[in-house]
Formats: sequence, C-alpha cells, structure tokens
Amino acid sequence: MSDLFYLTKSQFNRIKPYFPYPHGKPRADDLRVISGIIHVIKRGLQWRDAPREYGPHKTLYNRFIRWSRKGIFNKIFAALAAQEGVPEQLQIDATHLKAHRTAASLLKKGLFPALSVGPKAV
Repeated sequence: MSDLFYLTKSQFNRIKPYFPYPHGKPRADDLRVISGIIHVIKRGLQWRDAPREYGPHKTLYNRFIRWSRKGIFNKIFAALAAQEGVPEQLQIDATHLKAHRTAASLLKKGLFPALSVGPKAV
C-alpha cells in the first residue's frame, strides 16, 4: 500500500522521550504503532480498518486508549506546542458548536430586531 503514513526518524525522536517505560514484556515497535494510530485518526477510520502493516488493530486501539488515559498524548502535544512559541494566527473550528433548542425562538421573541423586521415566511 502506498498510502501508509510513517513518522520520520526525526519526528519520532522528538516525541520518544514522552513515552512511558515498558514494564516487563517489551512493547511492539513504537514507530509502527504510533504511525498506525496517526493513520487511523487522520483518515477517520475505525480501528478494525487499519492496514495490517501497522500491526493488529487491537494493539493500536489498546495503546491509544491506555496512553490517552495516562495523558501521554497531552504531554506530547503540550511539549511540541511549547517548542514553537506563540503562534501568529489561531483558528477555531466551529463545526462542533451547537445551539440550544431555544435559540431558534429568539427571532420570534424580537431579540434580534434587525433580522426580525423583514418579511415573514408564509
């Protein structure tokens, strides 16, 4: 498959210090598993649909859940963001904002008079 995603060695080495130490049994290849997790999240796939080259989908899922609960990914994101300094521009994705069900009645109550004075739909 040509659409596989793998972190470069320099990218991987930047986040490697934040990984927890393995206890007992050695972990599966971290580069392969982290790249698999990124591939699944980036494409919006279900864990089961991850390509076999990244290893068993259960390993990807378990590592993601375990490290998320421990805050490993939050530490990685915070450290990478701190290294870059203050951004010049911020963007907010508003597609996840929801209006309360009573927001639709604000026009009827006249709370937005500039919009309410227009012709009413029949």
